Amino acid sequence: MKVDLLSALNGERSARRAVIVVTDVETGAQRLVKGGEIAGDPLREVLEKHLRTGKSGMAESPQRRVFLTVYVPPPRLVITGAVHISQALAPMAKLTGYDVTIVDPRTAFASHERFPDVKLIADWPDAALPPLAIDHYTAFVALTHDPKIDDPALTHALERDCFYIGALGSKKTHARRVERLKAQGIGDAKIARIHSPIGLAIGAVSPAEIAVAIIGEITARLRLPAEKAS
Repeated sequence: MKVDLLSALNGERSARRAVIVVTDVETGAQRLVKGGEIAGDPLREVLEKHLRTGKSGMAESPQRRVFLTVYVPPPRLVITGAVHISQALAPMAKLTGYDVTIVDPRTAFASHERFPDVKLIADWPDAALPPLAIDHYTAFVALTHDPKIDDPALTHALERDCFYIGALGSKKTHARRVERLKAQGIGDAKIARIHSPIGLAIGAVSPAEIAVAIIGEITARLRLPAEKAS
């Protein structure tokens, strides 16, 4: 790989941006396609497919076969609420490859006894979330049922390019949440990004079942085309 290409590749990876190296199998010629440039690339469909799966592999171009080397930042899951659902969700998310962080100012809940091997931040969202640099490869869920914690956390997430935002609560609870967010000046388009009731509609009842529904919905949003993940 040429030095300029390697430098550009390292820059994108350091910034947690997706990038694909396209190698002509016959000639060995290489080019770099940044995630934000895929929509205008001749290989858009196949590049988007490989980007969703995060897998490298062979592909057909109009001219000849190419090898796509995919570099996708590891996904992150940020949870507000060190609650029972989080105790089931955190290990599930880690098993599926997410870097998990839990934020909750209530130290009685945010303890390492309840959440071994999980990054805990026992602070209010206003202080805890900005340093995390939430980005496009971050899923965000609010699970406390406490507006003092969930509302500022959701406000922060809605101003970022998270690929998934979900909030626990019934339709009535979410309707009240929507009114509070609107009162803060947040528009309908941003609020519509919140998945609530959270998780896939599988009839989940227990904390573990709700966690399965949540991680399933997050995975669908990460891996499937937008029209199929909705």
